[in-house]
Amino acid sequence: MKTLLKIFLGIVVLFILGIGAVFFFTGDMVETGDKFFQALKENNISQAYTHLAEDFRSNTKESEFKEFVEKNSIANFKESSWEERSISGGRGVLTGSISTESGGVIPIKLSFVKGDNGWKIYSIEKPSSGFLEETETHSMPSESEQIELIKRSAREFAVAVNKKSCADFYSMFSSTFRQQFSIEKLDEAYRSFYDLGVDLLVLQQYSPVFDKKPSIDENGVLQITGYFPTEPNKFYFDQKYIYEGLGWKLLGYSVNIK
Repeated sequence: MKTLLKIFLGIVVLFILGIGAVFFFTGDMVETGDKFFQALKENNISQAYTHLAEDFRSNTKESEFKEFVEKNSIANFKESSWEERSISGGRGVLTGSISTESGGVIPIKLSFVKGDNGWKIYSIEKPSSGFLEETETHSMPSESEQIELIKRSAREFAVAVNKKSCADFYSMFSSTFRQQFSIEKLDEAYRSFYDLGVDLLVLQQYSPVFDKKPSIDENGVLQITGYFPTEPNKFYFDQKYIYEGLGWKLLGYSVNIK
């Protein structure tokens, strides 16, 4: 009995030490998060912006960041509560909620990366409110958001085709993609569309049709496939996105007209 008691106590001690270690190693992330929200509370958007990772800032203008803050009421910050904390090498995640001065509670998830200047916020996820379809992951965008993603990508691609340059379209892609492919590579890949002489902005007059249910894999990659019901030929797409900064960024843009 004494031996079993010692084993049990040993397990309890290890469990407590484990919790303590997680809190210790994620403490700096929590501090960064609190400084971030405090800056928003003081309406210091520029200061809050400095707590964002370089990739985040390169994908999101300060004006876009300000618009997100105002839209989601997170500037009315009172205190944070983190139910889940995790850390792996130079990456970490805080999942929980923030309380607002008006008494509201906003669920939120912050992803972090660690660089020379300490922990920085890599992405911010705030689940949509209202009725949501149950999915394998809480990060799945709603159907209306999926449609907007596809139409926005198609619109920016159409502009690129008209200009015969992917210089602006390039900003739609994730940092992961841009680390591997240049603007010149994109121009080369889509050159056949440049030579068509077709204004693809006409796609904005149609709603995309999904030929299978969008999904998110174990790596967080969102895949949406389908077509725009144009005549006589349809515009097919097979898009992959990954969440960076404040939203979904392209990880691949595969399209075809047939």
